[in-house]
Amino acid sequence: MQFPFSAIVGQEEMKLSLILSTIDSKIGGVLIFGDRGTGKSTMVRSLAALLPEMKAVSDCPYHCDPALADGCVWCSERKLSGHKLKTVPMLAPVVDLPLGATEDRIIGSLDIEKALSQGIKSFEPGLLARANRGYLYIDEVNLLEDHLVDLLIDVAASGENVVERDGLSVRHPARFVLIGSGNPEEGELRPQLLDRFGLSVDVKTPKEVLVRIEIIKRREFFERDPESFLLQWAGAEQKIKEQIIQSRKRLLKITVSDELLIATSQLCAHLGADGLRGELTLMRAIRALAAYDGSKSAHLGHLRKIAPLALCHRLRRDPLDDTGSSIRIERALDELFPE
Repeated sequence: MQFPFSAIVGQEEMKLSLILSTIDSKIGGVLIFGDRGTGKSTMVRSLAALLPEMKAVSDCPYHCDPALADGCVWCSERKLSGHKLKTVPMLAPVVDLPLGATEDRIIGSLDIEKALSQGIKSFEPGLLARANRGYLYIDEVNLLEDHLVDLLIDVAASGENVVERDGLSVRHPARFVLIGSGNPEEGELRPQLLDRFGLSVDVKTPKEVLVRIEIIKRREFFERDPESFLLQWAGAEQKIKEQIIQSRKRLLKITVSDELLIATSQLCAHLGADGLRGELTLMRAIRALAAYDGSKSAHLGHLRKIAPLALCHRLRRDPLDDTGSSIRIERALDELFPE
């Protein structure tokens, strides 16, 4: 049993970032850095219960979307052989990538059992195949080996996993939302992978005594009687799930005015953010936040709320300014758009 998402005390920025990533997967995933024991892994793994069902091709190892004409090789072969593809409902996968996972385990490899017993070269899908159309979670992402980081960057950019080894040549869809967590004291994340995360959150250990006590009480209740605890929070979980479903329906109807786009670009240029990925992420996150709020259009308030999450990890360090990234962003917002 997994601790309920809605029962986690505080950490509102982390909750909001993860919820927005479920509303619009194009935002680009979430990076959660912070102290140990602050609920990072618990929150990510509890996200699975909030994800709405999706339609997938039955028995497809990549659970392809039946509405798409260009499926994977598995689906194409069955279509050519005259089989009718069946559609089944399933929950979006949330796949853990263990820190010690080998490259074969991640990208897939030759099915040794079939090769030995039947003499057939067959592909055994890996974690990237399982994560297709879902979420790939990497705990301690800053400790990931460099060659695996390079692999993930390529797949995240292309949305495809290409395997060329052991006489196999396989290409399959691997579109997923990347979620990473870690402790910055244990090492920094490579800039190439850092840029692949749409939103970033800096998580701190709560200092308020009453908050700490409430966290302990809820955790102890969950461990003592998990069924009663889950029942107590079932209503809150369903409410968030319904909000996510309704937000997805409203998303494409949300308007982002030219004035707000200009404000977004002014902010990124003022802060010296590299590239245009910051603006794209801000626009998508602003739209998702407006949909979640139930607004018909995005406004400057949405930009103020989401800018620190979308830009903190994109700013260069200023040797003449030792203030934190979030403070620099808030200061820039006040300078450019005084209330």
